[in-house]
Amino acid sequence: MLPYIAEFLGTFLLILIGDGVVANVTLNKSGMKGAGSIQITFAWGLAVMIPAFIFGAASGAHFNPALTIALAVDGSIAWSMVPGYVIAQFVGAFLGACLVYVMYKDQYEATADQPGTILGTFCTAPTVPNMARNLLSEIVETFILVFAIKGIGQVTGIAGGLSNIFVFGIIVSIGMSFGGLTGYAINPARDLGPRFAHSILPIKGKGDSNWGYAVVPLFGPIIGAIIAVLVYQIIPWA
Repeated sequence: MLPYIAEFLGTFLLILIGDGVVANVTLNKSGMKGAGSIQITFAWGLAVMIPAFIFGAASGAHFNPALTIALAVDGSIAWSMVPGYVIAQFVGAFLGACLVYVMYKDQYEATADQPGTILGTFCTAPTVPNMARNLLSEIVETFILVFAIKGIGQVTGIAGGLSNIFVFGIIVSIGMSFGGLTGYAINPARDLGPRFAHSILPIKGKGDSNWGYAVVPLFGPIIGAIIAVLVYQIIPWA
């Protein structure tokens, strides 16, 4: 039971910090409005690193269905654990987004004339809609994420927990290099959980939840993660 609780709480904290920084930087009447993409990118890295330190020993700190599925594909975890992990991740992401809304409700109401900005505090969207290239972007970005996470295992002498700092660097690097394409979901729960929250919460002026695009952050990360572990397996490391 503990691994599932850890995945729920870790993903909840991930979205609370990650969606929180986007709301903080983009919503009207926020004290940090306009701080920019650098603050967002670093905060998303911290949003992954902080719960990883807390819950890594309990669950492996996946917080990402794509990573969970890929690790089951390569045999790192049992397939029997996948449903519980994925459900915990999606529920945690949904509730994290709901709490961001509650905390920033006044700022959301002050931004009621900007539905795109409101949606952007919950989930991702492409800057140039092109389903094929958007999907490719999410595949490549998630490949980098998962391949790099697996590659940390090749580094000798890493003290317990230090690998989480490397993961922070991976997330920030992906965001700095590719964040302007699709918002680098690289995680189906990170996108779809908050997108569902956006669709049901009574947000003034929220507009459409853009479910037509949701297939990209759902399938792109899963495909990229699976390719990453398969490529990693065929490399003769020894």
